[in-house]
Amino acid sequence: MLRTVKPEWLDELPADDPRARRSRLDLQRINAVMMNSAFVARELREAFPRQPPKLIAEIGAGDGHFMLQVAHRSPQWAALQLLLIDRVNLFDDGTNAKFRQSGWRAEAVTLDVNAWLAQTTAIVPDVIVANLFLHHFDTRELSGLLLQISQRTRVLIACEPRRSRVALAGSRLLGVAGCNEVTRHDAVASVQAGFTGRELSDLWPDPARWRMCCWIAWRGARR
Repeated sequence: MLRTVKPEWLDELPADDPRARRSRLDLQRINAVMMNSAFVARELREAFPRQPPKLIAEIGAGDGHFMLQVAHRSPQWAALQLLLIDRVNLFDDGTNAKFRQSGWRAEAVTLDVNAWLAQTTAIVPDVIVANLFLHHFDTRELSGLLLQISQRTRVLIACEPRRSRVALAGSRLLGVAGCNEVTRHDAVASVQAGFTGRELSDLWPDPARWRMCCWIAWRGARR
C-alpha cells in the first residue's frame, strides 16, 4: 500500500459540531482499544526511571483526554507540568480539574505545532508526545516537523496508525462498534496515511546520535 495523506473530516469540522463531539468520544474508545496511553506511560517510566520529567508537551493534543489517561497511569508522579499544543483549544475546566486531582498542572497552548516549535523560547520539554498525529503530514512536511522536534527535546514518544491491509480492514468495521461517519471516514484515511517498515524512523534527522526503537502492536499501532 502506497502512503496517501488526505484531509480528515474531524480537522475540518467546527469544534462544537455534534458530529465532531461524537467523533472525539469515538477516538477515546479507539485509543483505549489500541492501549496507546498504557504504552506512553510505560515509555515515560523507562525513560525517566529515577525522577519524573519536569515538562511534557503533547502536540496535536485535542481535548487533552489522552494525556489525562497517561496521568491516571502514572500516580507516582506529581507536580508535573504538561503543555497541550493544538491549533484549536478544546481543553475545558472539567478536564483541567481532573488533571489537578492527578497532581499534574496542564496548560493549553493554542498554536499550530510548527508555529509553536519555531518559537524562540527557553521552554524545552523533557518529552514530546505525539498520539495519532504525525500521519497527518506528508513526507516533506514531516521531515521538517521531526527536525524541529529533535532540536527541542530529548525524548519523542509517538503512536501512529500502522499501514497494512489488516488494519485497513479493521478500520472499515468501526461502524459495527457504533462509531459515527466522521470517525469511520477518518479511520480509513488514517490507516492509508500511516507508516510501515522504517518509514518514520528513516525521516528522523541525525539518527546516529539518538537511540531509536520501533514496535508494531497487533491492535493497529506503530510506535
